[in-house]
Amino acid sequence: MLVKELVVVSGKGGTGKTCITASLAVLASDKVLVDCDVDAANLHLLLEPRQQEKKPFYGLPKARIEKQDCLECALCASLCHFDAIRGFAVQPLACEGCGVCFHACPCNAVKMVDNLSGYLFLAQTNYGPLVYAQLAVAEGNSGKLVAAVRQQAREVAEKKGSALIITDGPPGIGCPVIASLSGVDLALLVTEPTLSGLHDLERILALVEHFQEKAAVCINKWDLNQENSREIEAISESKGVPVVGKIPYDPEVNKAVRRRLPVVRLNGGPAAREIVKMWDRLAQVLSLQ
Repeated sequence: MLVKELVVVSGKGGTGKTCITASLAVLASDKVLVDCDVDAANLHLLLEPRQQEKKPFYGLPKARIEKQDCLECALCASLCHFDAIRGFAVQPLACEGCGVCFHACPCNAVKMVDNLSGYLFLAQTNYGPLVYAQLAVAEGNSGKLVAAVRQQAREVAEKKGSALIITDGPPGIGCPVIASLSGVDLALLVTEPTLSGLHDLERILALVEHFQEKAAVCINKWDLNQENSREIEAISESKGVPVVGKIPYDPEVNKAVRRRLPVVRLNGGPAAREIVKMWDRLAQVLSLQ
C-alpha cells in the first residue's frame, strides 16, 4: 500500500500548529503520527502516549584528545573555528564534530568518538502509533534526527499497512523543516493574521515552492484581523495554494490544552467544527476519500 504523508508546518512558532495536528490525529483513521520538532517536541503533551521503545540517536562524532599522545603543539586549537579546544582538551558542548583537528593533528592524538545526541521514541496513543524524538541539550544535527524519525514512522506505517502519516513539523524554515518537508504528499501551512504571520507564511511558501511540494493553507484565529486574513488569502491565491481552513478564535482551544486534549475531543465549538471541515478537505486533496 502506498503511504501518504501530510506534514503540518508554520514558518514560525506560536501559530497553533500542534493543536491542529493533534485534532487531525483524532479525525484521521488508519494513520501513524509523527512529531518532527525534535528540538522541542510537544505533540505528545496532547496525545498522552504510552512509551514502547526508546532508541539512542548518535549525531556526528566529536573530537577527543588523547593526552598521552598529545605534543601540545596547539595546532588544533589554532584551527578550531568554534573555540572548542582549550588547555589541550576538547570542550564537548562547543565541538561541532567538523573533524578539522582530527585531520590536522601531526601525532594522531585526536580521536573522533561516537556522540549520544538524543533519543527516538516509539509510543502508542489512543489515536494510533506516535514517533517522536528529543535532542540532548546543546546538541546539533536536528535535521539528521528528523530524517531518522521519519524513517522510523514509515517503517511502522508499512508494517501496519497504514494509509497515512501525519507529521507535526518544526517551526521556522531551517534544516529540520527542510528534512520534514522533503518528499511529502501535502504540506499544510498554518498561519495567523498578524504581520509576523504574513511574513513567515511567505517564507514557508517560498521554501515549499523551492522543493516543489504540494501545499495548502490554514488561517488560525482568522477573525482576529480580517484584513490580514484577506491578504493571506490573496497571497495564497497568487501562489496557486488553496486555503482549506479558516479557524475562528475560540477560548475552548485553551481549555482543551489545559486538559491535555485535542479540541475536537472537548466539544463541538466553532474551532472544532472548522477543523472537522478542514480535515474533510484535506482528505479529498490526499485522495483518502
